Amino acid sequence: MKKNVDYKLFFIVLVLIIFWMVMISSVSVYWSFKLTNTMVLKWLIEESFNYFYVIRNIIHVIISLIILWILTKVNYSFFEKYSKHIFWIAIFLLILVLIKWTTYKWATWWLNIPWLPFDIQPTEFLKLSLVIFFATFLKKYKWYLTSFKYWYLPFMWFLLLVTLLVWLQPDFWTIMVIVPVSIIMYFYAWMNIKHLLVTIWLWIILILSVYSAGEYDKETWKNINKFWYIRQRIDNFLDDNEESIKNKTINYQTEQALIAIWSWWIKWLWFWWSIQKFWYLPEVQWDFIFSVIIEELWFIWWLVLTLLYMYIWYRWFYIASRVSELFGKFVAVWISSRILIQAFINIWVNLNIVPLTWITLPFISYWWSSLLSLTIWLAILLNISRNIDNEQKFSRLNRNNMIF
Repeated sequence: MKKNVDYKLFFIVLVLIIFWMVMISSVSVYWSFKLTNTMVLKWLIEESFNYFYVIRNIIHVIISLIILWILTKVNYSFFEKYSKHIFWIAIFLLILVLIKWTTYKWATWWLNIPWLPFDIQPTEFLKLSLVIFFATFLKKYKWYLTSFKYWYLPFMWFLLLVTLLVWLQPDFWTIMVIVPVSIIMYFYAWMNIKHLLVTIWLWIILILSVYSAGEYDKETWKNINKFWYIRQRIDNFLDDNEESIKNKTINYQTEQALIAIWSWWIKWLWFWWSIQKFWYLPEVQWDFIFSVIIEELWFIWWLVLTLLYMYIWYRWFYIASRVSELFGKFVAVWISSRILIQAFINIWVNLNIVPLTWITLPFISYWWSSLLSLTIWLAILLNISRNIDNEQKFSRLNRNNMIF
């Protein structure tokens, strides 16, 4: 008898997506009007309107749900079978984006494919392909996980290859997600503690090297290299540079986000009545949508969103702990880790706990590539959930036989 998917997980994610659609209708009003006004000046449309992002959002959600429905009909073993092909396609897209890219401001993270209606960000699909590839690799070489030669060196080679290609874009914030999550997945599979310590040290050296390489002239901004923006954001975060706030640069964005977050206590606003979304907080539908959610729906929604993400993590952990097949187990663990890390980094940025990044809030921020990749991840997890044993109790992963 064919088992049903985990409907609890599906409906919680659906709640997040519906909530996102509602909030986009509010937070994107000003930026929709500004964008369409630019399109009017270029003679692309006849009249400006304030629901541009709402329309795009509805299209994104419909396409994503259709893809979700299709992929839930495909057994997740398909992804294991073609893991190498999926991984090398992602690598090809990373190389292609370095040759032919779509630039947004100074970033070259997007790729325009003529037969697709939207630009895509290859790093979002890299995260997916890396999960599938490493999960297959872990399963195939499970008896060599403590071997430096047969497992650790190949693991680091693939991770460094991916890191280098993402670094060249440069997209250091994606590296901030994929490297820790890769280590979590490796550690979950009983990584050798010495290898773990070496990897952590290499990670620290990488961060310090990027910071050191990103020198810039604070007054003239001359001699800027590809990593200047990383060092600038860290310096501004540590120094709280008032000049950058005055000139509406990096710290200005964080300052306006904090004003939005604490406005609920002073002004007692409600849905649609945010003030910060009008020009004060740049392009709020992306990185800083969390701040306007708090401004319009009060601080209790910070707790609600946190609990929703924690419940999603619990459902994924529940699936991982009760599926006996190793590929499904590793995929579920890595997906849950990635979503939780990404969600909390975005929230911490809004609260000014960590420096400003371009990491989106999963299922909430307006980002087509992010939503599509998350939808594919969800489809794979729902397929994995068909094979769980609800009667099985959780126990630790055994180093010797790699089963529960």
